Amino acid sequence: MTAIQPRTFGRPGGYLTPGDQNRAVRVVDVDAHEGPVYLPGQDALYVTTLPRAGRISPLASIKRLALDGDRFPLDADRITVVDADVVMPNGMALDHDGSLIVCDQGNPTVPAQLRRLDPRTGETSTIVDAWQGLRLNSPNDVVVKSDGTIWFTDPAYGYLQGFRPQPQVGDFVYRFDPATESLTVVADSFSKPNGIAFSPDERVLYVTDSGANQELGTYYVNLPHHVIAFDVVGGRQLANQRLFAVTTPGFPDGIKVDRAGRVYVSSPIGVLVYSPDGDLIDHIDVPGTVNFTFGGADHNILFITADTAIWAAALDTKGA
Repeated sequence: MTAIQPRTFGRPGGYLTPGDQNRAVRVVDVDAHEGPVYLPGQDALYVTTLPRAGRISPLASIKRLALDGDRFPLDADRITVVDADVVMPNGMALDHDGSLIVCDQGNPTVPAQLRRLDPRTGETSTIVDAWQGLRLNSPNDVVVKSDGTIWFTDPAYGYLQGFRPQPQVGDFVYRFDPATESLTVVADSFSKPNGIAFSPDERVLYVTDSGANQELGTYYVNLPHHVIAFDVVGGRQLANQRLFAVTTPGFPDGIKVDRAGRVYVSSPIGVLVYSPDGDLIDHIDVPGTVNFTFGGADHNILFITADTAIWAAALDTKGA
């Protein structure tokens, strides 16, 4: 499997030449932390922000960046705050109906939950906030399968960071079926399940484990900092758990897959790219990378959030 190759953006001078190790350009300065989602009908990127101090606990927002095709950089006035009833949004995903599914981590009094957000109106509703009557921890990342089921990770980072009560459930990976409104645990073997993504044919589920990061700013090298792969059985259960890749330096967070089955994983030095067999084949250099998503008219631009800015890398592949 050959490494991915960069392509130039539309505006001359807006992109580095092929072969240059630093193949991303700065799109805009913004406190984009997590949950990037591209909406093709709007040519817009939605992100969740870095937490900021609140009256009783940290707060975060959802921001919208109005893009202009593949023209970069952009002015900060293209960024707006989405007026939505969310407390501590983290990961997000685009549902089949065009709505955003938001991992809202909650606070000491507002329960952690999955929220549905209409990006046109800002209206929100609760999808699920408990498993068998027990409160969720702090949902982190989410993906929607082709059958409409919603799969998400729920590590106890909210408790470790002091804005959620003591956990009532383990650090699980869940599957929610909107048709039956049933929530089931599909994996319970993680220290801190984080990013989540399916292979292009949805026969494999990848989950990052960021257990090496416990409290803010910590890194325990003896705890998990790897990607786990599962076979998806019958579209609803997981089997054949196996180690896919150990990331270094640091711990993994966001994860995505392209149409060729290559797996993209965030790290402190940028985006690590693995073959479907788990071999490290490439690296997109964006220090401080937290998460990313494919977008653009051809779905070949990787938009990367790095806490202080959004970056973009145009590739010769498309998102799955």
